[in-house]
Amino acid sequence: MSLFPADIEDQARRIIMDFSARGKMVATAESCTGGLIAGALTEISGSSAVVDRGFVTYTNQAKMDMLGVADATLATYGAVSEETALQMVHGALYRSQASVAVAVTGIAGPGGGSAEKPVGLVHLAAKSRSGKILHREMHYGDIGRTEVRLATVRTALEMLAEVAAQA
Repeated sequence: MSLFPADIEDQARRIIMDFSARGKMVATAESCTGGLIAGALTEISGSSAVVDRGFVTYTNQAKMDMLGVADATLATYGAVSEETALQMVHGALYRSQASVAVAVTGIAGPGGGSAEKPVGLVHLAAKSRSGKILHREMHYGDIGRTEVRLATVRTALEMLAEVAAQA
């Protein structure tokens, strides 16, 4: 029995198999998902050959300390922004042995949203050492905390596979 829905487990299994066959490793930098992306990947047998490390950086201080996100970025754009997600993924990649990294930051709810940054807003970034970088701004809506987090895991796994295929 898996901790994750079957579609997420299938996505994670494909990534583990593909990355293992290609000799790629992954790092995750997670805020609103709190480690669920790394958890989905490590749910798969053989993931130790692929998953280098995961950073759970729920607070702004953790983002700065563990990933090198600039205080000025957080002050200017906020934790939930494209700029922060891009700095998070860069930090995860360069503070690991991974060839590909993914980062997520968002508002899972039920509280914490605003008119400018509503519940369900998530910024995701994926980057490879070869320089390929992706960013997605997702508006999942106020669909419930668990559903926002699981939708974010799905999108993050898609982005990992996409950036790795182009690396």
